[in-house]
Order: sequence, then structure tokens, then C-alpha cells
Amino acid sequence: MPTRAFFSRKPPAFALGSWLLLALLVAPAAQADEYTDVNRLISGKQFPQALASADKYLAAKPRDPQMRFLKGVIQTETAKTGEAIATFSQITTDYPELPEPYNNLAVLYASQSQFDKARETLEMAVRLNPRYATAHENLGDIYARLASQSYSRAQQLNAGNAALAPKLALISQLLAPAAKPATPAKAP
Repeated sequence: MPTRAFFSRKPPAFALGSWLLLALLVAPAAQADEYTDVNRLISGKQFPQALASADKYLAAKPRDPQMRFLKGVIQTETAKTGEAIATFSQITTDYPELPEPYNNLAVLYASQSQFDKARETLEMAVRLNPRYATAHENLGDIYARLASQSYSRAQQLNAGNAALAPKLALISQLLAPAAKPATPAKAP
């Protein structure tokens, strides 16, 4: 599935994960203003300016997880998939307790048809936060995609199996509305 993502996203704004909300609540006003500015630029699809602002902020505070997360969102939105994977992967290494970067990383893996990696990554997000609805939804989409692949392979191996056609049709119908953009974890 190289050209379209199959997760859903509620455009145009990005929602804030619980850890990001906490960071905003305890951040000084200047930091909150910088996060707000970057989010405003992202919402306005002014990605070069948003990236410049994020990079400027990160030059002074390179380990800030919220701004690094926003940078990963910018990289994702500008189709810099390899850079976004590196950004979200590094956040999961530095802050393994945060589920949102795992979700976004999984969305990127799924966009590259790396469904097993996406599944493993989403399972980690769900282990970290069992109430993380977006990760559960995305995991369901991955399971559906994996089921489709398995049923297709089974049909190739045994074209005479009449039970496979209805299953494939059902999975195809389930995945059809999922041609919407991906549901990464939402940024503020």
C-alpha cells in the first residue's frame, strides 16, 4: 500500500496526547507560546516555518519530547518519512514510557507496508496506555490488513476454497473506507 494510508485522522488539527497536555500545563509561558506557534504553523500547513521554529527551539533544548514530537509530525506531513521514523524512534528510546511516538512510528511503518513492525509498535503503545483509543483503532486496522494478506495468500495457494472469497470481500469492504489519511498521535 505504497501510495495511501489506511488509518483515519480527524483533520485539520492534531489532538494532544496526555503526556503532551501535562507538558503544556507545567511548561513556562514562553515554552507554551513556542509550542502554540509551531502548532499554529502546522495547522496552517506552513511546514518550512514550523520546522525552522522547532529546530530553533530544539537547538536550545534538544531533549524536549514535545517539540521533538512536533518535529516528527512536521517531517511526516512533508513526506520526510525516513527522518520522521528516526525522530519518533529516538523519542521512544529516550522516553520509552510515552505511547504517542510509538503510534506515530507505527503509522509510518504501515505507510511502507511494514505491517508486522507496525503491529509490534502499536502493541507497545497499547501496553503503555491500555486506554489509548487511537492506538487500539490503528491496531485493529493493522490486524485487518494482515488478515487480508493471509486470506489472499491462502486463495493463491488454494483457489478452490470457496470460504475464502466471502472473507476477502468482507475484509476489502472493511478496509475500503480506511483510504483516509493516517491517524498519528495528535500534536497540540
